Amino acid sequence: MQNKLIKIANDTNGFLKNFIKKQKKTELISAMNYGLFPGGKKIRSKILLDVGSLFKINYKTLIVIGAAVECIHAYSLIHDDLPCMDNDKMRRGKASTHIKFGESTAVLAGNSLLTMAFEILADNNLKVDERTKTHLIKNLSECSGHLGIAGGQYLDLSFEKKKVSKNKIIDMEIKKTGKLFSFCCMAPLIIKKRKLAEINFFKNVGANIGLLFQIADDLIDFKGTSKTAGKKTGKDGKKGKATLISLLGYKNAIKYSEKIKSKIIQDLKKYSSSSNDIKETLNYILTRKK
Repeated sequence: MQNKLIKIANDTNGFLKNFIKKQKKTELISAMNYGLFPGGKKIRSKILLDVGSLFKINYKTLIVIGAAVECIHAYSLIHDDLPCMDNDKMRRGKASTHIKFGESTAVLAGNSLLTMAFEILADNNLKVDERTKTHLIKNLSECSGHLGIAGGQYLDLSFEKKKVSKNKIIDMEIKKTGKLFSFCCMAPLIIKKRKLAEINFFKNVGANIGLLFQIADDLIDFKGTSKTAGKKTGKDGKKGKATLISLLGYKNAIKYSEKIKSKIIQDLKKYSSSSNDIKETLNYILTRKK
């Protein structure tokens, strides 16, 4: 699994570096590169490739789409770390972008990575027809804005130190984290022009994978160490964050995550052994330490 993630990271980062290199240099490039590279584990791209393999999508095509996804993810983390948001000073084992470059530069670098994601999908590097590109751009934009990441972040902040129901926490976590995983699961089917019902089926699978990822992330914050995680841990409890751990308790949150994992595997049963890569990724998500 680790070797697969390393290959995906190398190929994705290689594409992104070449894409940025071809652009006109500006004062924001350094901050953009800092927030983007070397990047995280590329689990979103791995899920994209896992689903893509079910539908025999070209590897290079998936790497281009994954590069756009990683830009969205990097933008969200840069903004998430800001003092007006979660106020985190460390990310991926180094100073957060706003600590290194200042708040205003971090905001603008994040905005630039957000828009660059759509540049990548619109570019000639993505070898799909124009209608498919438009469909991909529309869905990725929905996952990134008030219906997705931005809306989820708003709810995350507004729920602090409040009693929040399980359904509201799940809705928040699916928007904040699950929507981007939904896009990764939908994109291969959009490329293959599958029926809307099947696209929505994989959209829901992605939402559950994202929910699983967020629970695992919250478990790391609860039990992990800052040194291993590469970011400050124990902050959710101090800030009074509404999480499934704070609502259900540590052990019950683990049980709930196993229940979600079983549902995802059951939902994908009709794709039989072809979904083994996804099972491998799900196990990695739940057992990771950072």
